[in-house]
Amino acid sequence: MFAEVLGYTLWANRVADYLKVLGAVVGGVFVIRLLKFVVVRRVAAWAKRTDVPIDDVFVRNISNPLLPLLYLAAVYFALGCLTIPPDARRVIDVAAKIILVFLGVRFVIAVIINTIKYYWLTKEADEARERTVRALMPLIKIAVWIVGVIFLLDNLGFKVTTVVAGLGIGGVAVALAGQAILKDLFSYFAILFDRPFGVGDFIAVGEQMGTVEHIGVKTTRLRSLSGEELVFSNADLTDSRVQNYKRMDRRRVAFHIGVTYETPAEKLREIPAIVEKVVEAVDDADFDRAHFYSFGDFNLIFEVVYYVQGSNYKKYMDIQEEINVGIYEQFAQREIDFAYPTQTIYLPRP
Repeated sequence: MFAEVLGYTLWANRVADYLKVLGAVVGGVFVIRLLKFVVVRRVAAWAKRTDVPIDDVFVRNISNPLLPLLYLAAVYFALGCLTIPPDARRVIDVAAKIILVFLGVRFVIAVIINTIKYYWLTKEADEARERTVRALMPLIKIAVWIVGVIFLLDNLGFKVTTVVAGLGIGGVAVALAGQAILKDLFSYFAILFDRPFGVGDFIAVGEQMGTVEHIGVKTTRLRSLSGEELVFSNADLTDSRVQNYKRMDRRRVAFHIGVTYETPAEKLREIPAIVEKVVEAVDDADFDRAHFYSFGDFNLIFEVVYYVQGSNYKKYMDIQEEINVGIYEQFAQREIDFAYPTQTIYLPRP
């Protein structure tokens, strides 16, 4: 009796074949659930112990869209054990491809968006960067979905070559029409990815300098020291040499001191040691050298070089002021006179 039930044919397949398919599906689901609770949980626990949060992002993205893909694969391969009419097999194949592309696109979008959020917002979060990321999200989703739909149509047998060629021609026409805008746009992405400067950095571009206030899709705005707003196109910035003063670990300072020609030679030899003592007495100032540099028109010139720790301009000026006052006091104590422009006129006797 049981053998007859198993051998009963329904829709060109025996009951035993349907039971095999059911067993394959149940077994596949069991293996996938076991994989989720054992492997994925262990990987997630390992990711939480690491200091880098990017692995947590990938674990979440793998467990959410990829596990349904495994369930789909289990059902699809289990149905291969049945004898299915060609039309029904075609429907199953189309449905499987649609679901596969749908889940695959969701996975790619999740990975791209979470990676961008990690690298752009976690490390250097600011309001302008957050607005940029929010503006890019729809563009990224649209681009990935377009690629996914084209991939799906191509696998379903549609001729997408003409459509892709038409998109390519249209893209070339748009690129030629908006070449300057596209150049600024690509420069904007170059600035975001390479990050030569950020909002709040003090930079110099040629003779212009200021603090970066806004990095836009087409232009970047700076606030100069005198207060006016400087607007640069992004292409100008990527094509120019940009000096970023905020990222200086230390500032090299070189300045000159001029003393009179009447200064005795023994005092000239003392000046480098005097300057070194003054500089070393100032906090966050590292003395480098002091030398009798050259003979001027009306003075004997000494060159002094030292380093200021950090990039703060006010701090540098405070240190320079303290050094100048210290040198002035030491020279006054030793009766060393600073030089100033003078002329000596010799008149012949009649």
